[in-house]
Amino acid sequence: MQDYPTQTFPAPKRETPLGGAHAAPGAGLLFLREEELRLAQDMLFFAMRDLNAAPDEILAELGFGRAHHRCLHWVARRPGLKVGELLAILGITKQSLTRVLGPLIGEGYIAQAPGQQDRRQRLLTLTEKGQALERRLYSVQRERLVVAYREAGGPAVDGFKRVLRGLMNKQGRDYVDGLEHRAQKAPRAGA
Repeated sequence: MQDYPTQTFPAPKRETPLGGAHAAPGAGLLFLREEELRLAQDMLFFAMRDLNAAPDEILAELGFGRAHHRCLHWVARRPGLKVGELLAILGITKQSLTRVLGPLIGEGYIAQAPGQQDRRQRLLTLTEKGQALERRLYSVQRERLVVAYREAGGPAVDGFKRVLRGLMNKQGRDYVDGLEHRAQKAPRAGA
């Protein structure tokens, strides 16, 4: 294993999802060693592999893969999603999206309809069959997430969210900020 020199990374000023400053979460870390960063990269790899293992098996039975899962996820999260918006979220080419979206539409998992104001737009929604598959994929990942979150505890979950947010580009952060903002405005169940 190659020995990397220790590098010092200043603790950046972080912002909460809605714009307020955090109390310098990384202030206690004077430096991060290269090996710690490599370990984080390794852990992310294994976490994503294991989080996706059960959905991958389900999808493989249907002749689908992770790209299909990503499409199902985003169309489920944003019914009526425009094809152009899905392209932007996934960060792939039109040709790549066509290869993935085509079978999902052709096999009845996703429906597309023209936009009401602009008939050239293609709005995507899950069919009942698509909703059932997406729920099945989500439920196996949800189980893993619940176990991991409970094992880690609240402060660790908050720290994990901060790390994930730090890994996202502006588009991802803006999307998550919007979700959190809407969640804060929504009335609580039973309230």
